[in-house]
Amino acid sequence: MTRDEARIFAASWLPAWTGNHPELLISFYASDAFYLDPAEPQGLKGREAIMAHFVKLLARNPEWTWQQLEAIPMEMGFVNKWLARIPVGYQLLEIKGVCLVQINTDGLIQRNEVYFDRSSWLDCLKAAKPKGN
Repeated sequence: MTRDEARIFAASWLPAWTGNHPELLISFYASDAFYLDPAEPQGLKGREAIMAHFVKLLARNPEWTWQQLEAIPMEMGFVNKWLARIPVGYQLLEIKGVCLVQINTDGLIQRNEVYFDRSSWLDCLKAAKPKGN
């Protein structure tokens, strides 16, 4: 995949992470895709398992946004360097991370591994949680 192809793919895929539309987001993934992120360090296999994760994740974060900072071509896909803007209470966190995106011959994501330090996000969530909950 070239840088331009990765940029074009990300331009349609990354906006699907914003809003609470898990059915749109999962449409970018192959039926037997593998997905991994810090909350699912063992990874999830298949659309059904990934969709269950996306339903919870997007419902909790409907207003976050994702921006590609750089695409680095790799075999069958690209390394996606990204910036996420995540509203938490009255704060807007800006978190940078990277993910590996492998695309199958049908143009769907076969493998997506997401890596970032989520400690500042978890700290903000804990601080924003009302006392007694």
